[in-house]
Formats: sequence, C-alpha cells, structure tokens
Amino acid sequence: MPSGSAWATLTREEHEFQYNPQQAFPDYEAHRPRRAPLNDAALLSVRSDSDIAYGEHPRRCLDIYRAPRKDAPIHIFFHGGYWRANDKNGYAFVAAPLVQRGFTVAIPSYELCPGSSLDGTVDSALAAVEWIARHGEQFGADSSRITLSGHSAGAHLCAAALATDWTARGLSTSALQAAIMISGIYDPAPAMLTTVNQDLQLTPEIARRHDYERAPPQSRADTHLFAGGREPWHWIDQTFRYSHHLRRHGGDPEVHVLPGYDHFDILDQYMTENSPVLQAIARYA
Repeated sequence: MPSGSAWATLTREEHEFQYNPQQAFPDYEAHRPRRAPLNDAALLSVRSDSDIAYGEHPRRCLDIYRAPRKDAPIHIFFHGGYWRANDKNGYAFVAAPLVQRGFTVAIPSYELCPGSSLDGTVDSALAAVEWIARHGEQFGADSSRITLSGHSAGAHLCAAALATDWTARGLSTSALQAAIMISGIYDPAPAMLTTVNQDLQLTPEIARRHDYERAPPQSRADTHLFAGGREPWHWIDQTFRYSHHLRRHGGDPEVHVLPGYDHFDILDQYMTENSPVLQAIARYA
C-alpha cells in the first residue's frame, strides 16, 4: 500500500469510519424497507425479462426493463454493497423512472466476495456489459447507445468499464456514451484496513489490479461523478481524486457534491423528479 496516501496515517477507528459506510451511517438498513413499495411495484409492472443468464456462475444473471419505444438507448445500473452484498432484485426502483424517460434498463447481479475474489466481481460486471452490448437488439434496444450508472462499489465497476479496451473484445468504444458514478470507491486499497476485508480478502496485488484512480481510461465516454455532502471526507475525496485522474487523461468529468445526502439515501436521487442524477442520465435518452 502506498505509504504517502492520506489515509495511511488514520487511526484504525477513524479509518473504519471513513471507509466503511455502514459504520458512518449505522441506520443504513432503514432505507430498503422505505423503498420497498416502489421497488416491488417496479418488479411487478416494469420488469419485462428476469434472470437472464450472461454466464455460467449463478450470479451472472440480469433483469431487463423494456422501454415502450423501439431502438431505445440502453442504461445499465450496477448496485453497491462493497463487492460483497445485494443483488439486482433490490434495485428495480432505479429502473422505473429511467424507463419513463425512454431507456431500456438492464440491472445485473454479479459475483460477490468472499465466494469470488474482486477479480471475479469485476470480470462478471464487464461480462454483463459485453453481453448487453451484443444482445440489446433482441430486447428492441439500441446497442450503439449505452450508458452506465452505479452506486458505491457499483461506481467502481463503472470505472472498470471505462478502463477496459472494448476493441480487444470486438466491441466499439463509441457505444459507451456516458457513466454516472455515485458515491464511488475507485481505489480498493483502503478497504484492506477495514473490517470489510474479512469478506473481501483483498491483497495488495488484487487491489492494484482494480485501482481505477491509476488505470488509464480507455473510453471517451462522458463522466458525471456524484457524492453526498454528509459522507465522510475521505470517502468524498475519492470522487475528487478520480475526477483529477480522468482530467489528466483528457476527460472532462462533471463533479457534484449533493448537500444533505449520505452514502445510502443518495439513491433517492433515482426516485426524485428532476434530481441531478436523473438529469445527468436523461441527457442521453
């Protein structure tokens, strides 16, 4: 781990607060039941195709929420959970307002730690993007117009997609138009000093392989970065560090710190009419 990192001098207790959102916001479990009615309604009335396999691992499956229009742009959402928790079924509420705005939405589950390593987690997320890019037309969508969004660990997976050479996989780099990344962690190394690493089982080598504060971006997709104003400063700082990294490589990311939001209720942005997050995504409809 780099000794010059700002987090290297934190006490263990402070490090846990700064880099484990569940410690910073111990009421995190209250949000799922609060969103449950909207989520359940979207699962029943908006989801069109469920549990589509994009690989052999049981967690390599995704749901599709089809737009009523033909040749709709595709939006892919990656859920958070610190690479160790959650699945697609808890995030249907994200899809509903995007379908209303003309997107066909794909929400994948992906491999989780400790059953898989972070290598497997990232590989499965990239496999989901590739599968959707190759099969979007069968859902009436336009595979040449793909946007991504992700929350927390899901933002890290969006960054992985931006750092991937899609031409090596036989896909066009121009298909990926934008990535909207919310409360992201872009360098996994600080997680090694948290209790979360009991599940993640990160090593310095694995963390370096998936450090997107240093991996050169391969995509020219637009980037929109969000963080909650109530999040611990070291967590917010990751967003600024990553934005500087993108700028050093020719990008021009938009960065927004949203006052009053913490790491978990910032997902309410998907449920709030004309929120900054929805406005950013809607540009690509």
